[in-house]
Amino acid sequence: MKKLRIDMPIIVEGKYDKIKLSSFVDAHIIVTDGFSVYGDRELCGYIRKCAKETGVIILTDPDSAGFRIRGYIKGICPVGRIINVYIPDIFGKEKRKAEPSKEGKLGVEGVSIKVIKEAFEKAGVFESDKKSGGITKTDLYLTGLTGRPDSKARRQALYKKLSLPSRTTPNGLLEILNATISKEELYRLTEE
Repeated sequence: MKKLRIDMPIIVEGKYDKIKLSSFVDAHIIVTDGFSVYGDRELCGYIRKCAKETGVIILTDPDSAGFRIRGYIKGICPVGRIINVYIPDIFGKEKRKAEPSKEGKLGVEGVSIKVIKEAFEKAGVFESDKKSGGITKTDLYLTGLTGRPDSKARRQALYKKLSLPSRTTPNGLLEILNATISKEELYRLTEE
């Protein structure tokens, strides 16, 4: 199988995530060792440097720990390009583990290569220029995805349609939408 060439470094949580990606991706893969990234000044400095020079791709698990690590990395990279790749919520147990994770969701190592490739495509990793739908926070409000009593339920329904994790924040949604669809598509999707 020919490996996919990705020019930006990909940040993952653990060594098994790296092993999974290395099986089909030709890219520089940075491992955070979970929450160890919080106290590793050298690694944080390196991630900042990569974000500034080439941009980085963040690919963490769709659980609360993955979202905290993703948020931390975004926080330490005030300058540069970050592409967030989101694995959808798929419930199950990784083969090497005796029990499912606390939240019962498969992480990067547990989902299929096809799911990961689709997540990369949705995030616009393979496009030479990031697709910008011109979607704003006002559009999220006008479509009922924010600022209304039923907004959370409406976002959850959209997350299901787009195969996004249920923990995706409104700001994360805005970023994903702008990388993958047009404003017109957003309005059409939210009317259905």
